[in-house]
Amino acid sequence: MMLKFVVIDDEPLALEVLDGYLKKLDGVHSASLFSHTAEALLYLENHQVDVLLLDIKMPEMTGIEFLKALSDPPLTIFTTAYRNYAFEGYELGVIDFLLKPISFTRFNQSISKVREFLELKMQHSKIEAISDESENFVFVKSGVQRIKLQFDDVIYIQGLKDYAIVFTHSGKILLKGSIKAMLDIFPNNRFVRVHKSFIVSIQKITRLESNQVLLNSQQIPIGRHFKDDLEKSLTAR
Repeated sequence: MMLKFVVIDDEPLALEVLDGYLKKLDGVHSASLFSHTAEALLYLENHQVDVLLLDIKMPEMTGIEFLKALSDPPLTIFTTAYRNYAFEGYELGVIDFLLKPISFTRFNQSISKVREFLELKMQHSKIEAISDESENFVFVKSGVQRIKLQFDDVIYIQGLKDYAIVFTHSGKILLKGSIKAMLDIFPNNRFVRVHKSFIVSIQKITRLESNQVLLNSQQIPIGRHFKDDLEKSLTAR
């Protein structure tokens, strides 16, 4: 899978580092580098790109403003020195968040996450969920196959563009449909939406903090509009 990248950062050294990392990877078709958001915006309006590496704090336009200005943004990875932007990034559907200084190991993990999503998308783009009367499972359809998905096996669900990634103990399943559509499939006595982009298994929550839930070591952000529903779900149990 050959990927086309765009890298946007107002710091020349940051561009140089990320460009160097991309040159170490196999499967990179091209990488276009921009230090000015206006030039990058024009480029993205006229070229198809697979992955956007986007800084947040920039003088002309913030990365958040830039992403909102795109009508159909590519898969986006935020690169920033400011940790507090991570939750806002998930609101915009970014696939990952890299905190500067970025090591090559962490960068490679992020690109692997992109590749995994794109491969799942190619394999399962026609998956649709089929409701079942059972309280313990649903069947998901992939082509002519139907896969039995046990609710107990599901840890959390992440919405990304027009898809939902179901994280289970045995792997990941990609479903075609929005995160909102998943609420009709996964019962509300077992699952709760905690963020614009996340649904979690209530049973798998190990700790609740002010702005995130922990599912063992996995941290999931809590959106401010979903706090009340989360509290009600936990209180009702």
